[in-house]
Amino acid sequence: MFDSRLLRTFVAVADAASFTGAAERLHSTQSTVSQHIGRLEASIGQSLIDRTSRPIAVSPAGERLLGYARRLLALQEEAQALLADPSGTGAIRIGVPDDMVTAAMSACFARFAERHRDLRLDVTTGLSRDLKRRFRGGEFDIVIVKEAVTDGDARASFAEPLGWFEAGGSRVWQDPVPLVTFPPGGLYRDIMIDRIERERRRWYIAFTGNSLGSVLSAVEAGLGLSVLPVSAIKTHGVRASTVFPLEDALTLSIYAWDESRAAGEMLHEMVGVLAERSHGQD
Repeated sequence: MFDSRLLRTFVAVADAASFTGAAERLHSTQSTVSQHIGRLEASIGQSLIDRTSRPIAVSPAGERLLGYARRLLALQEEAQALLADPSGTGAIRIGVPDDMVTAAMSACFARFAERHRDLRLDVTTGLSRDLKRRFRGGEFDIVIVKEAVTDGDARASFAEPLGWFEAGGSRVWQDPVPLVTFPPGGLYRDIMIDRIERERRRWYIAFTGNSLGSVLSAVEAGLGLSVLPVSAIKTHGVRASTVFPLEDALTLSIYAWDESRAAGEMLHEMVGVLAERSHGQD
């Protein structure tokens, strides 16, 4: 493996065509430069400098090495510059339901990232139950979840009104009622099935989507009914359905392990976004 100090000396000698000139460029002495070149030649087993020429010049072997030496030194400088930049060296791990990644929340993340270039935001979307389980297991620093009952250590909580929605236009839903749902384990899916069972209606799963966008598109296309947060349907062609009664609101809770320093700042800003969102639903 090449010693970068020796390579740097070799390049300086080749550029200056002089041991004395290389010493001046390196703020070193001529004897040190000569020693470095001798050590590099000994390690390679070939002469790199033609000392008989005037001015001195690289030998054929030195000419072959010179291009590689420049590239190795450039890569080393690039790596040193990269490691000297603290950008993204720390992380705040955040878990949120898919529909919480709104324009306002994304803008909140962007503002934080601009102020804290030393941190990266690792944001994961998923189902609330899974997100909360992973938070309790230490996988997230901050998590937003939807739940029926809020734990006592929630940093803040807000009401999340729910409704049954269907495609625009008139339609009478006959049994079996088609349902548009999230995958098993989702709160909305459980609420839907619990309600329709209590109403003693027959039903079937017509569509399962892994994201809010896919579920909304399926409802909008008329594939079936779905329980969704009222805040999520404003820009879609769906309407409130009267097939089933209104559902009880869920609670939108935010949890965090640490409120100090940057994590606390991120938590505070996320709470502000949720408060604005909740106010807009009033």
